[in-house]
Amino acid sequence: LVKELSIPITKAYAIIAAGELGRRLYDRSSSVFTTIRNAKDVYDLLTDMRNLPKEHLRALYLNVHNRVIANEVISIGTVNSNVIHAREVFGPAIQCNAVAVVLAHNHPSGESAPSDQDIEVTKQLVQAGKILGIRVLDHVIITANAFTSVSADY
Repeated sequence: LVKELSIPITKAYAIIAAGELGRRLYDRSSSVFTTIRNAKDVYDLLTDMRNLPKEHLRALYLNVHNRVIANEVISIGTVNSNVIHAREVFGPAIQCNAVAVVLAHNHPSGESAPSDQDIEVTKQLVQAGKILGIRVLDHVIITANAFTSVSADY
C-alpha cells in the first residue's frame, strides 16, 4: 500500500486494520445475508434452538432475495406453550423493511408435529402479513433431531 498508493505507513496500517475489523464483524454475524430457500436452511441456521428447555419463537426477516437481514427472538414461553401476537412479529419486520418473514419455534418435548394451535397461529399471521404486504414464507418447528414445516400457504 505504501509503495503502490504513495501513502504514509501509518495510513496503510489503519486501512489494513479497518479491513480486518470488517472481516471479523462479518464472521460474527454469519446469519446476516444467509439465504433461506427452505425449512432445512432454517433448521441449519437455528442450531441453537434445538435443545432449549422452553419454547422460543424466532423470526427471520428477509429481503427481496430471501436473505436474512434480521434474526430476532420474539418470545419465550414455557415448556409446552408460547404466546404469539402479530404486533411482536411484524413490528420488527416493518422497522427493518423486510419483505418476508420465516417463523421458527422449538418443541422441547422432541415432537416435531405441529399442534392445532401452531397451525391456527400460522394462519392468523399469514393473514396479518397479507394486510401489511409482508409474506410469511414458513413456520418451522425445531426439535433436537428433526424439523417440520408448517406450510404458510393459507
